Amino acid sequence: MPTAREALLNAAHAALVGLPWSAVRMVDVASAAGVSRQTLYNEFGSKEGMARALVRREADAYLQGVDRVLAAPAPPRRSLAAVAEWTVSEAFTRPVLRALLTGCWGERLPAPRPARAGARASAVPAQRRADAGVPSPADLLGLARDRAATALHGDEGDVRRSCEAVLRLALSYVVAPAPIAAPPGGADGQWEEPESWSPTTPTMTSVIDTIFSVDTMSPRKIIP
Repeated sequence: MPTAREALLNAAHAALVGLPWSAVRMVDVASAAGVSRQTLYNEFGSKEGMARALVRREADAYLQGVDRVLAAPAPPRRSLAAVAEWTVSEAFTRPVLRALLTGCWGERLPAPRPARAGARASAVPAQRRADAGVPSPADLLGLARDRAATALHGDEGDVRRSCEAVLRLALSYVVAPAPIAAPPGGADGQWEEPESWSPTTPTMTSVIDTIFSVDTMSPRKIIP
């Protein structure tokens, strides 16, 4: 059973499906979560505090997902390809994650504004962490890169560069999705739907193979 805090974040996230963040009311979020409005303010302090907590949770969930993908037994190239594939597919279905990865926050999203200077620190440890801010796109990519390099047992520069190159390749698909073929009638092509981007996977995997072959041609042979 989720805690009151998780229930509130789940309710706020669900509200974003049909409403822009500016139209999401705290009283409605509290009601949907089955808690009092006072509990909401005790947890987050304000609507802005809830926005920071919601975005912080999404950043954490992404990094935890990267860890889960990397934990599956597979050759290094396949592991990194899996991380790239997972990143692209998750970004398509999770708008807040897409904004975190690209830095493009639309009006519908809870863009995390910094906590007000001089504001009293929250009594809730999780909220203090959220109020401290979320990683920038470069920071988030760097954290994912470091996790990948550690999982592949390589702290050498070549491994880190390979991991970063693969993640930047994935990010390019997030920023500029592959267009699908023009539908009958000659209409312009449309962006891929989340379920239909998978035909790009062979291309992505081929590029990843190239990245590894270039970065592992040195005598050190860092990655087998």
